[in-house]
Amino acid sequence: MEIILTHNNMDFDGLAAVCAARKLYPRAVAVLPGHLHRNVQEFMALHKDSLDFKPAGNIPPDQVTRVIMVDFKSPVRAGLFGGLLRRPDVDVHIYDHHPDGADDILGSVMFREDVGAVTTLMVELLQQREVKPTPFEATLFALGIYEDTGCLTYASTTARDAAAVAYLLSCGANLALVADFIGRPLSAEQKMLLEILLRDAQVHLIRGVKVVAAVAAVGEYINGLSAVVHMLAEVESPDVCFVAVKMANRVHVVGRSRLGDVQVNELLQPLGGGGHGAAAAATVKGGEPDEILQDLLQVLHQIVRPQVTAREIMSSPVKTLTPETTVAEAGRVMLRYGHTGLPVVAGDEMVGIISRRDLDKAYLHGLGHAPVKGFMSTRVTAISPETSLREIQHLMITRDIGRLPVIATGRLVGIVSRTDVLRTIHGENAPAPYWTNYPHGPAAVTNGHVRQMGSLLQERLPVEIGRLFKAVSRLAAANGVKVYVVGGFVRDLLLGVQNLDIDLVVEGDGIRFATALARFLAGHLTVHGKFGTAVILWGKQRIDVATARQEFYQYPAALPQVEAASLHQDLYRRDFTINALAIELTPGHFGELVDFFNGCRDLEQGLIRVLYNLSFVEDPTRIFRAIRFEQRYGFKIEPETLRFARESIRQGLIRRLSPERLFAELMLILSEEQPVAALRRLTELELWADLLPEFRWTEELAGAVTSLPALLRDLATAGLEVPERRWPVYLLILARGISPAGAAVVAERYPLKGWLREAVRQLAGSAAETAAALNCWLKQAADLSVLEKILRNWPVEALLALRAGEPVRQTMLVMQAWQQVRQTKPLLTGGDLKKAGIPPGPLYAAIFQRLRRECLAGKVTDRRGEWRLVREVLTEKGYDHPEEAFDV
Repeated sequence: MEIILTHNNMDFDGLAAVCAARKLYPRAVAVLPGHLHRNVQEFMALHKDSLDFKPAGNIPPDQVTRVIMVDFKSPVRAGLFGGLLRRPDVDVHIYDHHPDGADDILGSVMFREDVGAVTTLMVELLQQREVKPTPFEATLFALGIYEDTGCLTYASTTARDAAAVAYLLSCGANLALVADFIGRPLSAEQKMLLEILLRDAQVHLIRGVKVVAAVAAVGEYINGLSAVVHMLAEVESPDVCFVAVKMANRVHVVGRSRLGDVQVNELLQPLGGGGHGAAAAATVKGGEPDEILQDLLQVLHQIVRPQVTAREIMSSPVKTLTPETTVAEAGRVMLRYGHTGLPVVAGDEMVGIISRRDLDKAYLHGLGHAPVKGFMSTRVTAISPETSLREIQHLMITRDIGRLPVIATGRLVGIVSRTDVLRTIHGENAPAPYWTNYPHGPAAVTNGHVRQMGSLLQERLPVEIGRLFKAVSRLAAANGVKVYVVGGFVRDLLLGVQNLDIDLVVEGDGIRFATALARFLAGHLTVHGKFGTAVILWGKQRIDVATARQEFYQYPAALPQVEAASLHQDLYRRDFTINALAIELTPGHFGELVDFFNGCRDLEQGLIRVLYNLSFVEDPTRIFRAIRFEQRYGFKIEPETLRFARESIRQGLIRRLSPERLFAELMLILSEEQPVAALRRLTELELWADLLPEFRWTEELAGAVTSLPALLRDLATAGLEVPERRWPVYLLILARGISPAGAAVVAERYPLKGWLREAVRQLAGSAAETAAALNCWLKQAADLSVLEKILRNWPVEALLALRAGEPVRQTMLVMQAWQQVRQTKPLLTGGDLKKAGIPPGPLYAAIFQRLRRECLAGKVTDRRGEWRLVREVLTEKGYDHPEEAFDV
């Protein structure tokens, strides 16, 4: 009898290797081990009818003549069959990829190869014998290879593993099924254990090597410890990781290593463990987890070699610039020496750093004459000569820094660039420098995991928007494109703020996709072919669809030119990191957050940050947007971003904006619920001279702006007239601080409607005089005709702007009276006068002026009284009219 064995606690590599061995040994019986990985258990539960396994207890050992061992060589891991393997009358064939161990047995047939998965070895043998797997078998074999190589990413992976996978794909392997079982979620018990390990994990730095060690104790055995350790390593990202968990009376130890000189299988061998240099495990009967880990840490202190430091890879001496070096000269220095960035030094102190990208953009905008101090980054992250290569990599990745100055005793002694790091990692195979400000590939990872937003979309959005996104997902698949919802919608979703302004970005043909979506929704479509954009009106919902694009500016403050691009480039063109977020809606990745530029971090820290140094040079309106977002969310403009804004203002770039664009930004600021903080920030940045000539911000105006929302609420409660839009009222409050000459410029410069243009002039020219007259009217309790004479044809917005900040009770009286004035009309009409035989002409105006004045004064209240006034006016004007004509 021939049997095929794999190790206890069988994983997918063991399962796949057994099934492959069955094809090499058709008469052999596949034996099911006593313990299986949890995901293998789930696979077997679904596919047991397709896999012919016999339980170990059903195999009579005395009838076994040959044992085929796959994925192990140690009899200790053979369970019930350990003794059988040492019998001289049993022929043993071995297929394995683990390093040799002291207790390994020898077989008459031995295949041991340095490959990432033993299934790779088995697939190669099947190919040699021209035995082709079925699509199901190919899928199972691919599962084995993918699991044991971390989807071909572990250091132990070889080209042979990749070639085997390619062959299996050609045989019909189903990657969807592979993904389903490779990425199985943790069980409740595994999640509980992971939480314990994350909470209690200790980080040790041994000669620059990050070592994570964690212990735990649980009452019952928890299957799948290796999966839990894998998740722990994903979160902590160590060089070496050891976990010891006591379950019942045994301690289970799992080790992981990313370093070639730390072979975890050798460290665990004294504990009876096995595995690879990168991944190994051991089970110890008795013992304590803390003691085991302490012993392992002591060994690590002995074997870990010092890591590469900045001192060994930095460039020295360092070429530097001064703050006054011009952009043009700095560019020549970089070109001459082949640098992509240089430190800026004042005396012995490093005050900033400037990149080739910053210089290129400054050149583009004709700023070659300007000193680099206006464009350099001043918040510089520096390192010491002893900083390890790992720390350097971490800083460059997490902070998106292309070069790190090396400081010793306060002096600049060297610099480490990306090129230095890549040369150290890859040797002579280092990739050539490619100029980009941020790493390619989405930083959609939080604590080692893809940040999934699906549940947030479901919780915070109306049902119909959720259904819309599902429809978008299906259409994306049907059209072969990737679709993302981007920008302010994502920002506000994360902040818990309602925002249904939906912007979709399509990697592919955006207009074609928009056409399909509009047809599906039965919505109205408007296409802007030049920009690759479209607008869908779906009931009251507006949906903007754009082809992923990048923008470039031909000169400072110009409108952007557009061309197609990737999602990364599309997001990079945006104003701030918090607005450069996206959520993918494509099937398979639905709900995944894409955050290339650490926008989530800035949201958490409450910072407004531009994506690159010349952002405000290219589009100065972003300064106003920064102010608006800062005040709306209670954030702060990040110091470096604030410095770039001040420099753009100092260079006069705001004045290059068209009046229409300037007014649009001012209108948006004034449309905020409470804009006073933003208006103060405009004052601080000295922007009023470009916005409202001859304007002076005062605390009196601040009080008026602050009081307006409450005043409007009181008016609405009292049933009095309230303007639909607030921004004109805020603008007119500001007009109180403009000189008459400045108001004339504003009225001429900005695209204001006629009534608003006149109201600006009224507030700027006669606000004090009118306010005094109103106060006098209030004190004298004069009639409404006096009020009409004071205000003439003032719109409600202008009167609100005039009274904002004044005592509320008095203001309510004025607004109520003014509403009454505006609503008061004589009972008689022009038709009545004509019917009475009064000839039309200037006489009508005199009659109605008199009628209105007397009505407001309360002297007439009915038609009889009004006819009496008509007779008086006719008499005064010398008209002889028969008395009977008034009996109408």
